[in-house]
Amino acid sequence: MTASSRPGNRRGRHRGRRGRRACGGLATVELALGFPVVLLGVLLVLQIALVARDQLLVTHATREAARAAAVEPRTGAARAGALRSSTALDPDRVEVDADRVGDHVRVSIRYRSRTSLPLVGLLLPDPLLRADLTMRVEPSAS
Repeated sequence: MTASSRPGNRRGRHRGRRGRRACGGLATVELALGFPVVLLGVLLVLQIALVARDQLLVTHATREAARAAAVEPRTGAARAGALRSSTALDPDRVEVDADRVGDHVRVSIRYRSRTSLPLVGLLLPDPLLRADLTMRVEPSAS
């Protein structure tokens, strides 16, 4: 047994306390350096989830727009159907194109999703989301 490890030796115990205090300070520095990186990672994952949600909404809006255009031959039916399907999409950012070709209607929707979370919104550009769908025109009930 060494002199510093004997139970009655105060010098050995004092040195151990000082070592723990130094490690506690090191842990604080590591936390201060690592926390912003972890926070940025969490915000990035949340932003990706929001963009994925917007893509699902665009796909649903495209389906509704194609259904509206297939049932009603009016020019603005596709846009009205797309905007009616989802209130979460900003109407100013939605672009709807509908074309009738023979007995089919083709609808294309483009939507610029906003990256608005703090820090991540500044690092990532706003992605352009797109969905296309072709549907058979419903026969008119005369």
